[in-house]
Amino acid sequence: MEILNLQPALKEIIWGGNSMKEKYGFVSDGSNIAEAWMLSAHKDGPSVVCGGEDDGLTLLQAVEKHGKSVLGTKCADLPDFPLLVKFIDARDRLSVQVHPENEYARRVENENGKTEAWYILDCDEGAELIYGFNGDLTAEECRTAIEQGTLLEKCNRVAVKPGDVCFIPAGTLHAIGAGILLAEVQQSSNVTYRVFDYNRVGKDGKQRELHVQKALDVVHLCKPARDFSAQGEVCTVEGATQQLLAECEYFSMTALVVNGKCTRTADETSFVSLLVTDGEGTLTGKNQTVALKAGSCIFVPAAYGEFSVKGDMKIVEIRV
Repeated sequence: MEILNLQPALKEIIWGGNSMKEKYGFVSDGSNIAEAWMLSAHKDGPSVVCGGEDDGLTLLQAVEKHGKSVLGTKCADLPDFPLLVKFIDARDRLSVQVHPENEYARRVENENGKTEAWYILDCDEGAELIYGFNGDLTAEECRTAIEQGTLLEKCNRVAVKPGDVCFIPAGTLHAIGAGILLAEVQQSSNVTYRVFDYNRVGKDGKQRELHVQKALDVVHLCKPARDFSAQGEVCTVEGATQQLLAECEYFSMTALVVNGKCTRTADETSFVSLLVTDGEGTLTGKNQTVALKAGSCIFVPAAYGEFSVKGDMKIVEIRV
């Protein structure tokens, strides 16, 4: 299988902005681009191969064509494609929400659960996230706060800056604040339980649906202990620096700052996805060269072996 250059599925949502049109040159008929699903085999927004022998296929179709082994041995026992990688541009605040763990999501929604991580790329001064509660609550106290419109008083607010990393295990209450552009790596799932949406109305003139009981079934009613720093230290490799941003049982994400030629390897355990967040350059593999620019997303199949990236770029590297 060749290295795949992917085109995203673009999502217009009430809270979205135009940063991705300006920064990445994405073109959309909508009034905004709230989310770009860069690496996606999800039915609600598949990414599409651009160029090469699989041109025009969805990522899932390309994987099915070449066989599940291109995902790697870590994915051998998984029922479907494991990850979803996005850009998110929040011009306005997102709803306060929570995602379920695998057992609940598969039983109730026939979907995966959703553990995720955010890497802050850019933000307005004073931008903040909601990350869990500011103290322990009972389920009844949480329900009362939702019903009485006082939930925000119970939320833990965290100011953010570019380079911050927010790891969000399934069950953690959270919300992206206004004025934030980020990269998200998550389990491949589209299950979200909203509990507060600032009383906004959609294009149909109605307030968006809340999912209070399901949220109460899965939410962790406590303040998260984790901070917003990267998990690893910055280290120097040939042609780049690298830093582990976040790692869990579902994925790892690493920041690469390329300032020359950097060699990477896709071994038999996992495919590699490269998300270019800034700069430009090239990727070279076996008899194949792909031009890279800010907004590019690449899929390198498992067991591909060595490939190189060359140029001046910032890249998020994702593996299972």
